[in-house]
Amino acid sequence: MDWIILIIAGFFEMFGVAMINRLSIKRTFSTVLLIIIGFSFSFFLLSLALKSIPMGTGYAIWTGIGVVGSTLIGMICFNESTDWKRLLCILVILLSSIGLKVIG
Repeated sequence: MDWIILIIAGFFEMFGVAMINRLSIKRTFSTVLLIIIGFSFSFFLLSLALKSIPMGTGYAIWTGIGVVGSTLIGMICFNESTDWKRLLCILVILLSSIGLKVIG
């Protein structure tokens, strides 16, 4: 169950980062509120997951989910570069996160 909580925490981190990007485009109170909500849920769920998942592993996977997800959201929603080198780096991060789960 803690791994599912960790994954959900990573999705809230992705949401928070996407809202930061949105804030740079459109400054509204609702966007700031969504940033606060996204990161609050993310940190809360991360703290719950770290009760049974080793800190280094949990934090690395949480960060990996945020990095990969935020980059993909940027590519899909904000027309950021989809260069093959960026995609290769995303794949390396993804495989590293999976490796941490398998090993640890």
